[in-house]
Parts: sequence; C-alpha cells; structure tokens
Amino acid sequence: MAKLTPSPDRPGLHVSKLSPSEPATASAVCHCGATATATGDAQVGALVAGWNAHHGPAHKE
Repeated sequence: MAKLTPSPDRPGLHVSKLSPSEPATASAVCHCGATATATGDAQVGALVAGWNAHHGPAHKE
C-alpha cells in the first residue's frame, strides 16, 4: 500500500476505509508543500473537501 501513499515526489490524496465498521483514514500531499492527514469519516470528508477547494484540482498550472 505504500505506493498509494502521497509523497512530495508523488503528490496526491489517498483515502482508505478497510471496512464499514472501521474509521476512514486519509493523507494528502500537494505540490505546493501542504500536507494533511485525517482519521474518522467526518475528518476525512473535511480533508477531501479542503483538498478539492484549495489543492489538487484547484492548483491549475
């Protein structure tokens, strides 16, 4: 699974939820240098919303 984890060399967003009863986890690394992690469904949802609004697709080169 390490290949899916974002890094400064491979920026991106990775979300995982191993089962319906487990909390979701997420990690994000943007090419601008911002990083974030989250645990729990609500926190992961907020991280994804923030990523979409301010990083990833929001950074149009």
